[in-house]
Amino acid sequence: MSFALAADDDVSGQAYDDQAVELAVDELDEAMYSPFIERYILDDLRSLRVQMAEQRNDLQQQILDREHQSVDRAVTYATDTVTYFFYLVAAASSILVAVGWTSIRDIKERVHSFANTEISKLIEEYESRLQSLENQLRAKSVDIAANKEDLETAKEVQSLWLRAQQELTPSSKIVTYDQILSVSPEDTEALTYKADAVLELSEPLWAINLCNQALDIDQENSHAHYQLGCAYTLLDQYDDAVKSLIRSVEINASYREEIFEDEILQPLHNYQPFKDYFEDVES
Repeated sequence: MSFALAADDDVSGQAYDDQAVELAVDELDEAMYSPFIERYILDDLRSLRVQMAEQRNDLQQQILDREHQSVDRAVTYATDTVTYFFYLVAAASSILVAVGWTSIRDIKERVHSFANTEISKLIEEYESRLQSLENQLRAKSVDIAANKEDLETAKEVQSLWLRAQQELTPSSKIVTYDQILSVSPEDTEALTYKADAVLELSEPLWAINLCNQALDIDQENSHAHYQLGCAYTLLDQYDDAVKSLIRSVEINASYREEIFEDEILQPLHNYQPFKDYFEDVES
């Protein structure tokens, strides 16, 4: 609000000053400048007009000169071009005569033959490149599709493993392991964990079959040897059980503690071959 009031005051003050100047001019009794000063001002204005006229003439002259120079350069360029063209024609004619091409038709045929040969070479080269590129793209497409399928399979198997860990009963775990094996038939881990669930159902023969399938795929699968030892223990085949357990420990020493903690293997603790090996190893 204060700025608006200040602006109004400035406008009103300026209007008042203009009115005062007009009144002062009207009340003058004589001219403000002497004739000498007025004459000086008029001469200065005329001199300024003359200078401006001269500058205008100079500028027009410069423009005309540049246009003339441009025209001269264009004419010179055209003349030189025509001259060089005739020189080129004369030189080409001399070369053709020296080479032995005596007719325009001969020249045309030779040029066409050379052009066709070069074009054929280029076409063959680019066809070869395109074929190679197409083969590479096809191979990459196959790899991408295979990788995509592998990723989808791995994702599905991972989700099934998570589900198997959450299952509470052996039967439900077996169903989940079967789903994993349907996606990845050679998954030895799924086979051995399924054998573990089968042993919880007191099915040692079934577990032995699963462990043998895993060992056919990977003979150094320590978990398969361990589950095989558990299955033989349930069948009272202690010799085979001890052999399988020894093999599992040879492959993976971490099973040594589990052997003494697993309830299925409790009958072996008093079996002399078991004691001879594992107690000697412990000592």
